[in-house]
Amino acid sequence: MTGEARGASAPRTVIVGVDPLSIEDVVALAHGVALLALPTDPHWIRRVERGAEQLQARIRRDEVVYGINTGYGDSCTRTVPPDMVDELPNQLVRYHGCGLGRDFDGPTTAAVLVARIASLARGYSGVRIVLLQRLCDLLHRRILPVIPEEGSVGASGDLTPLSYVAAALIGERGVSYRGQRTTAADALRAEELEPLVLAPKEALAIMNGTAVMTALACLAFERAERLLDLACRITALDVIALRGQVGHFHERLFELKPHPGQARAAARVRGLLAPTTTASVQDPYSLRCAPHVLGVLGDALDWMRVWIETELNSVNDNPLYDPEQDLVLHGGHFYGGHIGLAMDTLKIAVASVADLLDRQLALLVDEKRNRGLPANLSGASAARASIHHGFKAVQIGASAWTAEALKAATPATVYSRSTESHNQDKVSMGTIAARDAVRVLELSEQVAAAGLLGGVQAVHLRIASGELRRADLAAGVCELIDRVHEWSAPLVEDRELEGDLRRTLVRMRTHDAVLGVRDPLTHGAVDSRRAHV
Repeated sequence: MTGEARGASAPRTVIVGVDPLSIEDVVALAHGVALLALPTDPHWIRRVERGAEQLQARIRRDEVVYGINTGYGDSCTRTVPPDMVDELPNQLVRYHGCGLGRDFDGPTTAAVLVARIASLARGYSGVRIVLLQRLCDLLHRRILPVIPEEGSVGASGDLTPLSYVAAALIGERGVSYRGQRTTAADALRAEELEPLVLAPKEALAIMNGTAVMTALACLAFERAERLLDLACRITALDVIALRGQVGHFHERLFELKPHPGQARAAARVRGLLAPTTTASVQDPYSLRCAPHVLGVLGDALDWMRVWIETELNSVNDNPLYDPEQDLVLHGGHFYGGHIGLAMDTLKIAVASVADLLDRQLALLVDEKRNRGLPANLSGASAARASIHHGFKAVQIGASAWTAEALKAATPATVYSRSTESHNQDKVSMGTIAARDAVRVLELSEQVAAAGLLGGVQAVHLRIASGELRRADLAAGVCELIDRVHEWSAPLVEDRELEGDLRRTLVRMRTHDAVLGVRDPLTHGAVDSRRAHV
């Protein structure tokens, strides 16, 4: 699957079409720190070529093949005259050019390209190798189609958003190139690439699949993993700051209720705690039950990985062509039900983590509940304390972001709509679910940023007052506090904290090892042509 080991100085190469891709492969390719290549195996090349040749043979025999010499969807009863067959792909691309909403960012669009290439490179979509090569060109040279987020119901796949990928190949619509928005025609010309003339099945093959929702799912999964790890670290800070019960995280407890994700979360928190004097026998649920909340997300991610990576490595368009048996297979693999349910579950589990962190921050700022910490975590002197309010507004903000995350966690997959003259009468809504999941993650990361700054401030105040000694803290806790203080100084007198929060978010979202799980992305520039096939 990969050419060079993670963390090597040179970018690793990811091969598509034979071995399965992982979520981590997609993330690395999306950020431009790994290189994608097609197989050079002659057997793979011949299988792909044979599928395209067999399809052309059917056309020459005047066989009726859906989407080749028929209309699309409910219009499949229309026969397309032979002299118009070559025009049909471009018409499919053009009439789906109706997306609205914000545009996907660069990494998301790159991940969409990866997911589509991965499916088509399995060799059962009847496309030519030149099409796969040209999709790789878009990725390598960062000619990224400008794709509006809205307009897909998740079956027949991501038709409208993926039409923007097909449009870029034929030199139509807009792209992002060298940091600027330009036309696809101009970007292709700058790279000395000719617009591709699509063969009869190729527009349908590009568009009729789950690449957008799958790409979003891969990126969301990776962000959720990092959020989970950071939430464990914040929980440890809060237990220390609130003089909480270390025993709530005892290993034996989680042997008696052995959900693996729950046990892992408890172990992560426990590893940052040292035996200490506690203030009570039992802490509030937001501390005591933190492993149980965090563990739900951890265990959900375990099964989500299987579902997402199965979809990623599947052939998910229609119809399919089996070159070994020369079969045309009509089905519904464009249906995004697994991704939809995974993303609906992800956003619920992630929003619950945001709610947990919000409740923990509420404990820290409340002088009636925070076991002797200054009100609102203010570091002001006693003489000036009356005019300073510390983290009061930050906690209000965290509550607002949490409420919005919880509201956005409503499942999308239950809102199936009948579309396209009742041909697409049961759809997955998987892309909407995945977009929702990304939004819930954004909001929850904001809550985590507030929680991290609040937790660090609370422990700092305990140390400053002499109630805690740094020497008694775990090395990981000291490292975390020092790292945060590099961009957010301890709060003494009130100041605007928006900048501190934004700097925290940047570091959270760029794989800072101290803040969460690190995938060894270098974020360095890559010579994209090195992987060109």
